[in-house]
Amino acid sequence: MAKLSASQYGKDNIRVYKVHRNEQTGVQDVVEMTVCVLLQGDIETSYTEADNSVVVATDTMKQTTYIMAKQHPVTPPELFGSILASHFVETYKHIHSAQVKIITHRWTRMTVDGKPHPHSFMRDSAETRNVEAVANRGKGIDVRSAIAGLLVLKSTGSAFYGFVRNEYTALAEVNDRILSTEVDAGWKWNTFESVKDVEAAVPKFDDAWSTAREITMATFAKDESASVQNTMYKMCEQILAAVPMVQAVDYSLPNKHYFEIDLSWHKSLKNTGKDAEVYAPQSDPNGLIQCTVSR
Repeated sequence: MAKLSASQYGKDNIRVYKVHRNEQTGVQDVVEMTVCVLLQGDIETSYTEADNSVVVATDTMKQTTYIMAKQHPVTPPELFGSILASHFVETYKHIHSAQVKIITHRWTRMTVDGKPHPHSFMRDSAETRNVEAVANRGKGIDVRSAIAGLLVLKSTGSAFYGFVRNEYTALAEVNDRILSTEVDAGWKWNTFESVKDVEAAVPKFDDAWSTAREITMATFAKDESASVQNTMYKMCEQILAAVPMVQAVDYSLPNKHYFEIDLSWHKSLKNTGKDAEVYAPQSDPNGLIQCTVSR
């Protein structure tokens, strides 16, 4: 006999832009987000009996997101995500859990004639600041903050050797290589009891994001990397030490490979080993290394 064992639904790709205008200075600040809302609760009959009386329409979720963005601050995203998720659990008694995912897109203020321009911006990177806030009835609010799409590369200072070798191994050991990755790093906060507790922690969210980003880049640049695994573990350790309210840190780092090109066929041209200067960037397949480090 068939039985519904899990269900959730919601609205994805809600595009939101908000501008804050300082009437005294003429300076404007902008925020652009992509929001996803997912709800769980006593909604089984909408699947099994075509009972729409338990369905909060996904268009209602979209309109609610716009209204909440008008009525509340959207920065830091940890706060806005918590406000929005809590709204659904508090407003609809049959909804037990609301998950809100926020992708904050970069708009960096332009410098014009040597001065920050009051209302002009540029997108200088595909990097995003991401947040996932989950409000569970009677269990508080769980928040995960993240950096995504931060593309980094160093042209030396990375090695990879001593790995398992057998009849299936073709990869050569290297003492020096190009290391590049697209950083996806997250940190899970201790559970908040309410939106008020999230509000009290507001100053810590921006600080933690800046700290995690700085640790990621400094460790990537300075570490004489024996492996991506070891380098990412060092990053996790430092973030846990720097942000006491964080209970776990996770990284997902894909290898962006750059392969030497053997040009010896052309007039014995040397372009391998210590003579390598021209490389072929690779798109796939790629290594993917992940870890979570907890207290």
